[in-house]
Amino acid sequence: MQRQKLDIADMPATNAVRWDIASAAVPSAANGSINIEVFDNMAPLEAEWRALEQDDLASLHQSYDWCAAWVETSGHRLAIVSGSFNGRTAFILPLEIVRTKGVRRAEFIGARHSNINTGLFSAEFLETAADGITVSLQAEIVQALRSKADLMLLRNVPLAWRGRKSPLASLPAVENQNHAFQLPFLGSFEATLKQVNAKRRRKKFKHQSRILDDKGGYEHVIAGPDQQDALLDLFFQQKAVRFKAAGLPDVFRDASTQSALHRLLAHRDVAGSNTTLEMHALRLKGEHEGHIPAVAALSRKGDHVICQFASIDETLVPEASPGELLFWLMIERLHREGVALFDFGIGDQGYKRSWCPVETVQHDLILPTSAVGHVAAFAQRGMTRAKTAIKASPWLYGLIQRQRARQGGGSASTEEIDKD
Repeated sequence: MQRQKLDIADMPATNAVRWDIASAAVPSAANGSINIEVFDNMAPLEAEWRALEQDDLASLHQSYDWCAAWVETSGHRLAIVSGSFNGRTAFILPLEIVRTKGVRRAEFIGARHSNINTGLFSAEFLETAADGITVSLQAEIVQALRSKADLMLLRNVPLAWRGRKSPLASLPAVENQNHAFQLPFLGSFEATLKQVNAKRRRKKFKHQSRILDDKGGYEHVIAGPDQQDALLDLFFQQKAVRFKAAGLPDVFRDASTQSALHRLLAHRDVAGSNTTLEMHALRLKGEHEGHIPAVAALSRKGDHVICQFASIDETLVPEASPGELLFWLMIERLHREGVALFDFGIGDQGYKRSWCPVETVQHDLILPTSAVGHVAAFAQRGMTRAKTAIKASPWLYGLIQRQRARQGGGSASTEEIDKD
């Protein structure tokens, strides 16, 4: 199977903004100066923020509700960069200050748990500012952030996304060590499967189903309001076991992280198709009645669905590959619901490659704002390039992962490693 190591350039979002009709018939941002302000509170920007996030190519991870959940639990100070022209908001970069080893980094809010980041931009800015964030505008952002951060570090930004060049692409960048993996949905479920060897995929599904049917059957559960929190807690438990076996720190262990994810479950777009976070599970019947061997959490923005995280419990039916089976059931269902792209998120894992014909490169954008920031930026680029080199060597990467597993006292697959 040939994988496209590029962006989905020929597949625009179903409801992407129409730039030919979206701009106001007034002087544009390209012909005048942008006024930069930095806010330490989300509330004053809520109306403009929610208006900008209506663009389906704007990442869910910069939406107001997504960011609010992390702000309410993390305790990090905010430095939200807002650019405006003649009183009209041109863009919003939702940033928080994360301090590590004496260095203050302005990062996207909740960036550690984001699979893709774009920032928020108005139709007018995107249409008229062909050069995106220009050098002079970068200098203004640096000046505005100087007293608050040593560098601006925007992780996991695709320089182009679904046919649109990012306005952030002009910032100094280094390729992130992790790529994202996507499955485009075509005209029919069968056509979609043909991208990833339909015959082999169907044979595997029938084998998995037969194993579980012999034990009493199974069902695909989409958690309702009374089930979702318990299912999320089960994910935390399952993932903790897997991380320990792989010799890795548990990135979901922190109480503030767990609290933020629980808060995200409460946000539901009743009128539209957007979903901030929705829990799915595979539940067994019969012999193992009620046992849940696989859990996943999905988010939806327009026609784009992201698998935020997933876990498995292999204590009972590992031969049925319950995680793979759950992905089949979710993808098959979503194919009937107007989805155009299923995104497995970042991290190079075997099961993602088996499902995804498209691999999207993402970048980390680094803009120093102080002398300390310049040193930190140099170190950050070096570390990212080193990780990229390691992951490019299957032998070296495998050696490191096996060593981690031995240190953890377990034998978990290297597929437990993500965003690392």
